[in-house]
Amino acid sequence: MSTERTPVDAEPGSAQRWVAGVEYEGTGFSGWQTQQAGVRTVQDEIVRALSYVADHPVAVTCAGRTDAGVHAVGQVVHFDVRVQREAHAWLLGANSRLPDDVNLRWVRPVVGEFDARGSANERIYRYVIWNRGPRSALGRHRSCWVYHRLDAVRMHEAAQALVGEHDFSAYRAVACQSRTPQRRVEEISVTRRDDLVWLEVRANAFLHHMVRNIAGVLIEVGKGEADVDWPRQVLETRDRTRGGVTAPAEGLYFMGVRYPDFPRIDALARPAVEPLVPGTPL
Repeated sequence: MSTERTPVDAEPGSAQRWVAGVEYEGTGFSGWQTQQAGVRTVQDEIVRALSYVADHPVAVTCAGRTDAGVHAVGQVVHFDVRVQREAHAWLLGANSRLPDDVNLRWVRPVVGEFDARGSANERIYRYVIWNRGPRSALGRHRSCWVYHRLDAVRMHEAAQALVGEHDFSAYRAVACQSRTPQRRVEEISVTRRDDLVWLEVRANAFLHHMVRNIAGVLIEVGKGEADVDWPRQVLETRDRTRGGVTAPAEGLYFMGVRYPDFPRIDALARPAVEPLVPGTPL
């Protein structure tokens, strides 16, 4: 049963929760999360912009934290404020204060128990590989370059062993702080279009470096340097040292989030069916 209700304006002095879609190019950021002073993060930029519009300090919670160099098309955040503003005022006001490599895509008020992180049912990531002999000047910060010809069909076949609920210890970073390695992958696919090969993974949640580690394993399969069954064998070892290299951060995109209990937000937060344009990383 949906817990979503029609949003109403906040009473003066009371708190109103808002939700926003965020996109950013991760190249110039040390990840999403606030760190020590002097380290540039996406969270800090958004907090500064929203706090300016609200005229009071604003805390921001995201659907999924991203690492340094990782991009986002469909990040989702929520924030609580004590002032009355129209949606367009938050959108235009915040974007006027944000740098060129991050912006809000949409802003909506919500009422009830919505939480950008806790209400998420699924998250979608995409890993983009520029697969040709010469490197790409345009894609150098927005894709992973692999000059060996990749067999995307073989990679897709190998990836299906990861669908379902598993212990993904072999695919998470050694420094991962998650309390459990169990994750449920709903769908995973590998597709080629011209010089681009992209991996897309839809899961209930992700471990630290999980998609990049999956990409690293599948690239070896695509090059013919590992068997199609290798991703399954790695999974079953539950040993990160058996999983090969971690693919570079610049190829990874946070694509979208699913919120089935909040259909209005869900319609905005899910990624487009086919946002990838031939010849460009997105």
